[in-house]
Amino acid sequence: MKVMKREIYSLKNKVLVGLALISSTLTYGQQQVQFTQYMYNTMSVNPGYTGTGGKLEAFAIHRSQWLGISGAPSTQNFGVHGAPTNKLGLGLSVINDKIGPANQCYINASAAVRLKMSQKINLSIGLNGGMDVLNVDWSKGLVNSTNDVTMQTNIQNRVRPLFGAGTYLYADNWYFGISSPNFIKKDEFGRENEAMINSNVHWYFMGGYVMNITENVKFKPAVLTKLVKGAPVTFDLSANFLIQNTYTVGAAYRYNDALSLLLGYTFKNALFIGYSYDMTLTKLRQYGSGSHDIILKYTLFSKNQVARSPRFF
Repeated sequence: MKVMKREIYSLKNKVLVGLALISSTLTYGQQQVQFTQYMYNTMSVNPGYTGTGGKLEAFAIHRSQWLGISGAPSTQNFGVHGAPTNKLGLGLSVINDKIGPANQCYINASAAVRLKMSQKINLSIGLNGGMDVLNVDWSKGLVNSTNDVTMQTNIQNRVRPLFGAGTYLYADNWYFGISSPNFIKKDEFGRENEAMINSNVHWYFMGGYVMNITENVKFKPAVLTKLVKGAPVTFDLSANFLIQNTYTVGAAYRYNDALSLLLGYTFKNALFIGYSYDMTLTKLRQYGSGSHDIILKYTLFSKNQVARSPRFF
């Protein structure tokens, strides 16, 4: 019984990143995908966020991680969510994550119910459910043992279920959320148990505050903390400025991992184009040129709505 994990190793002075099924024991603390611009696809981390904007929103984000390293992660996330009623949000998110010889596709539907806590404060409680589809083509990676029968047979369209939940408390200028995108800790891919994942539950804690610096400048500090049993606590700190409701400039820091620059442009308060660059702080910077996120987000307003200003969270 083999286990999938991300492993970085050196061979003839070349750094290769891949997935290896190399252990007969279960691996703990397997990390889920991450984006530097997580604040623009929050629903993928917290289903409680679904529909909180009150409008139909669609987004697409692409992340190229550790450019210059063979087999490094490449991740895409597509999603759409909205509020068909004043109290209900519905959404769909698809994440495609490729690293080395393996490709995983996470498909999640989400629903959230909004409760009015006071005149200005709302609580949104959400659930997500879906599936994780795994494919591994061993011809596209390196393996430690060419005699292992398991590694001589590709894994095709192996499916396991996903189920998560989240809460999202927010007002006009602040938010706080707690979530776990998947409570299922262990499952097998395929009848022959070609691969088994024991992925401990990931808990996310997020918060942010928007303040008006001037009439034309808004400032938003935010934090995203991730807790996983068997892995160090990680957190992202970010600070973004929204200038004239059009330009976004900011920076972020991921603990013991990277410094990031974030840029964005909003067209007619509806279409947002964002870019981020991560400068790696680990030894990987000797081999790659950092990581890049590119995002497009579109907000569809109804005939009775006016695009007064872009949503800053």
